[in-house]
Amino acid sequence: MLTKKISGSAGDEVVEERSYLSMLEDAYARLPPKPKTSKRFELPKPIVQVMGTRTFFQNFRDVCQYMNREPNHVFKFLLNELGTAGHISDGTAIFQGKFSEEQMERLLKHYVDDFVVCPVCRRPDTRIEKQGRFNFLICEACGARSSLRNV
Repeated sequence: MLTKKISGSAGDEVVEERSYLSMLEDAYARLPPKPKTSKRFELPKPIVQVMGTRTFFQNFRDVCQYMNREPNHVFKFLLNELGTAGHISDGTAIFQGKFSEEQMERLLKHYVDDFVVCPVCRRPDTRIEKQGRFNFLICEACGARSSLRNV
């Protein structure tokens, strides 16, 4: 048995006795759930089509769903990196300017490295959580919490 002194409501000390097994069960209950996948994280290839002076990222919504990220967050990142304007229409991202499939693929890999993969365990089972003005990357596999830069 392990004892722990805690202060009571009236300011007096109360001794709480707990067994090692009960504390161990408590610790296991606080751990995050098991990771979703154990396979390698492979991003779908972007389907990019250039028409005139516009670039259409056809499977944009599907790529965002695969990464488990909000399309607006990914889109804002791409706009900043490409230094252009654009909009999203029916799951397709439309950018002003001519951009190749290789450029989009390179930028998506950069996004995944910065905003999807856990820096501690290198798994993609993460989510972005906003607390006040700050964004944090919360890993559901190992429980790590890392700060993120703003997009």
